[in-house]
Parts: sequence; C-alpha cells; structure tokens
Amino acid sequence: MRSRFTFRKSLFFALSVIICCSGCAALQEMQDTLLNLRRLQFKLDGVSAGLLAGVDLARVSDLSRLSVLDGLKLTNAFANKSLPLTFTLNLAAKNPNDGTGGNPQKAALLQGLAWTLKIDDKETISGDIANPLEIPGTGQSTIIPLQMKIDLYSFFKERGYKDLVNLAFAIAGQSGSTSRLTLSAVPTLSVAGVPIQYPGRINIIDTEFTN
Repeated sequence: MRSRFTFRKSLFFALSVIICCSGCAALQEMQDTLLNLRRLQFKLDGVSAGLLAGVDLARVSDLSRLSVLDGLKLTNAFANKSLPLTFTLNLAAKNPNDGTGGNPQKAALLQGLAWTLKIDDKETISGDIANPLEIPGTGQSTIIPLQMKIDLYSFFKERGYKDLVNLAFAIAGQSGSTSRLTLSAVPTLSVAGVPIQYPGRINIIDTEFTN
C-alpha cells in the first residue's frame, strides 16, 4: 500500500511541475514517459566466471578439478566460516519504444534500480545501479553489468562445504548460468527531473523479459 502511495505522490508532483512549466506539450511528454515506465523490460543475460575465496573459477570446471592449493584455500575459508564469491551479473534492459506500431521513439532514463539478489529463491544481498543510465528506444538490449559480492557461507552455511562450492560453480564457474538466480528489483525512471518509482517489485529471470 505504501509503495502505491509513494508512486501516486511522485506522479502527482511530476505532473504538477510539468503542467506549470510547459503546458500541454509537456503533459504529452509526461504521458509518453510514463508509457516507457510500464514498457521497459528486463532479463538476466548471463554471468562472468567469478572468484570464490580468491580461487579463480574460470580455470576449473568443477570441484573435482581443483588443484591441491586451491582446495586448501577453499577448505580453510570454509573452516573460518567464510566463502566470499564475487562475479558480474549481466542485466539486459530493453526499451521497445522504437517508433514502430504508431508509438513515438523515446529513450528511457533509468535513474535507479534497487535490487535484491535471490539464489534458489532465497533473498541475499541488495544494491542499486551506481549512475543513471539511458536506455535508447531502439528495441535492442542494453547490458547493465552488476557487480556481485556475496559470502555464501553467511546465507547457506547449512548446506555444507561441498554443496556450497558446487553452488558457486553453478552460478559463476566455467559453465555457470543465471538459472538459479532471480533479481527482485524496483526500477526508477526520471520524468522531468522527478524520480518516478515502480509501484511494486518485479522479478527478473533469465528465461524471458519482464516488466
């Protein structure tokens, strides 16, 4: 309920600013931008091979292929109750307002993307984009690299050493994928310099674009 109230309040304020400053033309621009807000789509688009407790997962395909030295690094980290995993999660954003179908071509300014990373449907770390990003109205995907740093032990210590290392390989190893990841996010677009936030969270996955 509160998120809807915030959305309506921000929308009313932005609308008031535009009407006062520019009249009908700006009101039409406001309506077009709000359409962009609803049409902007997101999809997980892969991960880069990462580091697990300092071990480069790009060099090995699974737990059984770890060198003795790398195995010692990981077992020592687990014994110290820490298995930090760092990787890059690539997020694809698509703005379908490309000028076809009778709709005007319009870029969308993504001002914020407050996200929470879910692994196997469990909420873990949270963050946001560092700077505003323009998503051009071309119908093509814009890739937004999100830097992830998570201590797997903190969230999944009940799984044990082998399961945790295998989880890291599944996410950010040589054959890592986004299939076990979901990004729960609240996009914010800039409308006449006023931030307008989605009224609720969206779940971004790797099988289809969502908005």
